[in-house]
Amino acid sequence: MSCLAEPRAARAPSRSPARSPAPGPPRCGGERRSNASDADAEAGPAQDTQDWNHVVKLLEESNSSNLERQLKILRKVVKRFENGLPLKDLAQIFEILNLCAEKLNDQEAFTEPICELIKLCGLPFQKKKLSDEVSYSMTVSKSIAQLGYQPTSANYKIQMAELGGLAETLVLSLALVENQLTEKLWVLKALQYLSSSGVNCRLMLKAQAASRLCVHLNDADPSGQLVFRSSEILWNLLENTSKEEVVNQLSSLECVHALKEVFVHLLMHGFRNYDRQLRNDLLVIATLVAENPAAPMIESGFTKQLVALATFTEVKIPNPLVKGLKLTYSYEDFELKKLLFNVIGVLSKDPCAVQFLSENDVMPALLYYVKPNQKPGFHDWSAAQYEELQLHAIAILATVAPLLLDKYLSCQANTLLLVFLEWCVGQDPFFGQGNSFHGTGGRGSKLAQMRYSLRVLRSVVSLYDDAVNLNLCDQGAISQLLDILKYAANKSKEKEDAILLEIQADILFILSTLCENDLHRKELFGYEGVDILIPFLQMDPNKLFSGLGHVRLLFSALDCLWSCIIGCYIAEDSFLEKQGIFLLLDLLALKQKNLCNIILGILVEFCDNPKTTSHINAWRGEKDQTAANLLIQLWRQEELELGVKRDQYGRIVDMKRPIVSSFQKQQEVIPMPANCPSFAIVEISENMRAKLYSLLCKLGFENLPGLSAKDFVTLAIIRRYLDFKVGEVWRELCEELKKEFRPVTSDEDALKVISEVSEDVGGMIAALQTEMLENQQHQELQEEEKAYAKIQAIHKQREMVNKSWENFLTRTSNYEALKKAKRLQEKSIKASRSKSKSQNVAVHSTDIKGLGTTIGSGCLVTVESTPPQLVGGPLADTDLALRKLSVHGGALKKIKRVKMLDSFKKNSVSVK
Repeated sequence: MSCLAEPRAARAPSRSPARSPAPGPPRCGGERRSNASDADAEAGPAQDTQDWNHVVKLLEESNSSNLERQLKILRKVVKRFENGLPLKDLAQIFEILNLCAEKLNDQEAFTEPICELIKLCGLPFQKKKLSDEVSYSMTVSKSIAQLGYQPTSANYKIQMAELGGLAETLVLSLALVENQLTEKLWVLKALQYLSSSGVNCRLMLKAQAASRLCVHLNDADPSGQLVFRSSEILWNLLENTSKEEVVNQLSSLECVHALKEVFVHLLMHGFRNYDRQLRNDLLVIATLVAENPAAPMIESGFTKQLVALATFTEVKIPNPLVKGLKLTYSYEDFELKKLLFNVIGVLSKDPCAVQFLSENDVMPALLYYVKPNQKPGFHDWSAAQYEELQLHAIAILATVAPLLLDKYLSCQANTLLLVFLEWCVGQDPFFGQGNSFHGTGGRGSKLAQMRYSLRVLRSVVSLYDDAVNLNLCDQGAISQLLDILKYAANKSKEKEDAILLEIQADILFILSTLCENDLHRKELFGYEGVDILIPFLQMDPNKLFSGLGHVRLLFSALDCLWSCIIGCYIAEDSFLEKQGIFLLLDLLALKQKNLCNIILGILVEFCDNPKTTSHINAWRGEKDQTAANLLIQLWRQEELELGVKRDQYGRIVDMKRPIVSSFQKQQEVIPMPANCPSFAIVEISENMRAKLYSLLCKLGFENLPGLSAKDFVTLAIIRRYLDFKVGEVWRELCEELKKEFRPVTSDEDALKVISEVSEDVGGMIAALQTEMLENQQHQELQEEEKAYAKIQAIHKQREMVNKSWENFLTRTSNYEALKKAKRLQEKSIKASRSKSKSQNVAVHSTDIKGLGTTIGSGCLVTVESTPPQLVGGPLADTDLALRKLSVHGGALKKIKRVKMLDSFKKNSVSVK
């Protein structure tokens, strides 16, 4: 609050000195005195004019020392009139209120008294005589007007209105002014202002404001304010409260009928931009109502009118509503056209509305836009507007086409779409505007048109309707889609974005659907399809987490591989030749849960081709990992996630239920009908173990490369997976039988034997696993012993070499040792000769005259450590060496002029 803008004389009613005070006892206690002092004024509120003058005089003082006295007397005034203000004292009270407001800028302490006095105005005024209402009517009106001069912030006013529940009260008061247009418009104006607050909107909604306003939209109002203000309030309610609750209030037959009547009236008779904007706003509200399945759109006739309005410009239909109706090319009518297309998409979700879509030729109307963009005429939409309408229509077509397949085929929609797609990849000059929501990413290209056309094809082929799919294939759709896929893939190499990835994923899905279970179509996919598909499997794994859609694209490629290649040996062989199995195993090695399931399924199917297993066995991953090792690792990872009990070596712990997951153990067996699968059966499709078992069966459990002892322990469990699963089913069967009835003795014995057999298999596998581990441990010990023996042999060999070297040095440095070695050599040679002497046989001596070494002689002896002065440098010149050295019998003779070295370094002599 702040000081009043007007002077006090203008703000407060003038005091009338001629008016005598009302008779009666003093209100403050004690006798009334003519000469009242300040103390008397403090004792209580003045009753007569003189007492009020003293209170005013005290408040007019600017001395801060009187602040306490001023506040004290104000509190007493408030206390005295706590039950209501008397009419005769109202003028004086408001003068005091104005004085306090003026002091508020300097003294914030006056805030509380002001608020208390204003609160008193909310109580009924008190009168002493019946004539007081008439006597003080002018004073009361001026006093109440003074409340409006109290300056407060807008937020403060809204908060006070929220606390007081004013919005709810005003909504309820609409019933009181239902036949009073002026008063009703004032109430609506107040509600329009209050509806800017979320709190007020919730209060209004509590009072059923949406339905109360909507029902009276069609009431007579020459000014047009009724519809305008009501629609604004409805918009605010939708924005600030629960949209579902507002729509529920608007979904009554009366509300929908009123919406329809007002919308049609504005459509047919509105000529101003204001009318067109209001018409569009109401259509948006009607669209939101149409999203509610409980809304009586059909019963009110609104659905039929909306569908007719959405298509009358493209097709001619006999409907009185559209007779003579023409849309201009203004922005408001352009928005209306888009909103009507949107309504078709909303209404198509209601099965009961499909008949109206068919009768009003919605399919031909939407297909009208499936054609190459042409330059708009003078009286047509602009290029940007036409493109936006075209994309919007094709987007709605993707929703409507699956519902109207007969119309779809009769209009030759497949042909139109294929021709349109051919234009999309053609070289015709076209520059998309890309301004609208549906045109996102299509600026300067035809990608937006391609994107939504493929969505239409995707929506219809996903129904697996033979007539639609056959019609597509007969027109060469497979070959054309492969060309478009190649075009999109090349574009994606230049600049990869979400739209191009979506286009490629949609094409792969369409091809998968067309080729599934049809050998001839798979052959049409053939080599070209394999060449295009391979790069998708070579995708960088880091891109899977980019958020652009690479994951979806990869899944679509895998689905296409499964549907378009498997089962056709020509395509399978081409895929194998291009190392496709290696690419699949590379993806499998990523161990992404969502990828592994589908890849394992593909590999199992591919193993029907006898060439596949050799490719799988030949694959090597990181650290030379084999496919068998990868599969067993995936099995262990799966069992860990399922909570299957295994010991630290991977052996079976629970012999009775070797492969049961922790979730299965928690489930109680409940008797079920024969056509309902049990937990043991359902579990097969919920994890990868069945696929891993099938794939290893294809590969064979013998001679698998690259497995460790731990892998063999796990492999023993995998090998008996089917037996364990059969045992699980029998156990469930036994428990179900025991809960339903008691089997006869023979059946009970048979069930017991079956259970024991299953348990025996578990024990046998556990024993086999233990034996494997023991054999592995024994083998490791043997290998360790071999390693130690090898180390010992190496050390022994080194010792022998060292000893031989020492003997050699001894012989070369000690002549006596050399002679002894010579004698031993001769003795050994003699002992090796034959004892029997043959006649006429020449005996050759093995001794070389003058030889002074125990080393076997050769043709040439080269001593690397020989000093150069003995040979004259390097031994490149053999003649020079022979001239300086005397050679006899391959040995060097002693030369007197040369002094031999007394010792040689180790490793310095090399004999050749």
